[in-house]
Amino acid sequence: MVGYSDIPTGSAEHVDALLSGPARGRGAQLNPGNRFEDVRLHVLGEHLDELAIEHPDGRGVPTRVYADKSKTLLNRVDSPDLPFNWTINPYRGCEHGCIYCYARPGHEYLGMSCGLDFETRIMAKLDAPALARAEFGKPGWNGEHISLSGVTDCYQPIESRLRITRGLLEVCAEFAQPVGIVTKSRLITRDIDLLRELARHQAVGAFISITTLDNRLASAMEPRASAPRERLAAVRQLADAGIPVGVMTAPIIPGLNESEIPAILDAAADAGASGAGYTMLRLPHQIKALFLDWLKREFPDRAGKVESQLRDMRHGDLYRATFFERHKGVGARAEQVGQMFKVFQRKHNLHRKWARLSNEEFLRRKRVRESKGQLGLWNG
Repeated sequence: MVGYSDIPTGSAEHVDALLSGPARGRGAQLNPGNRFEDVRLHVLGEHLDELAIEHPDGRGVPTRVYADKSKTLLNRVDSPDLPFNWTINPYRGCEHGCIYCYARPGHEYLGMSCGLDFETRIMAKLDAPALARAEFGKPGWNGEHISLSGVTDCYQPIESRLRITRGLLEVCAEFAQPVGIVTKSRLITRDIDLLRELARHQAVGAFISITTLDNRLASAMEPRASAPRERLAAVRQLADAGIPVGVMTAPIIPGLNESEIPAILDAAADAGASGAGYTMLRLPHQIKALFLDWLKREFPDRAGKVESQLRDMRHGDLYRATFFERHKGVGARAEQVGQMFKVFQRKHNLHRKWARLSNEEFLRRKRVRESKGQLGLWNG
């Protein structure tokens, strides 16, 4: 097996490396057929039973990392219910393996499955920092707010070695490019030096996603993400460094983690968070089957209750993609959760709106570059 440290990080020509990783700790236990493929293969239950007997502790499913040779980096967002217009995703696929991740279906566009493939076959954009520098330097770019991790976590485990996100933040700091970050990883604290530089220009905001304080639930739902206590420690470190930081309780799963809302917001405020938000569980496309399979395995005593409450929030369906409904749900049950969140959000003074990220320093530096005939970026 090839370890993380053996992955070269220079050009986009080299990464098709096999990373070691234990079998236990994967979120999905299925690889459902790709919805775009006419032919689908399914493993018979009898074979799975045989494997379970032969390997009672699970089998190793290694992570493969491939070079993503995208030629552009900025993704335009047209969703009217999101607070940003642009995203950058350093990776496609996410080793955190969160069973509920709404980004899983994206792997089907690559000819893979939204199940185990999503968390074990990762596309890494090794040229991302160079692409970002080129795109930020274009005459038509004026430093609009960009969100990192719009799809998958920019601080997933392989970032500790590949350092693509750090390279992107170095470019953002160079240009004073406003950037927002959402992550479940304590690894974000590695880059406090760059985040602090961006914060000097009101050009950064970070949200740490905390879905539960229960280690058992966290390890089942988000097997390779940082433990809850580590995420709270990251909130404290960022706040102490003067970096605007909030907490996202995302997703809320009725009947599973909603009762923790008061405790999560209390812990977030104690750690120094200055904002909090939430989203309701979203199950687009094939994720429905993955999530229900996981729910029945991990929580058979309440699987029916959770599914019923989810349907109550989605007009009887497991998911509806309607703008302004998809993130919060509808109906009395969804309103009850929303009201509870608001009560404790206000109690801990986490309801205040942050100031908008500023591109004033980006525009100032752009004017300097243009006045020098694009000969270089002045960092003074």
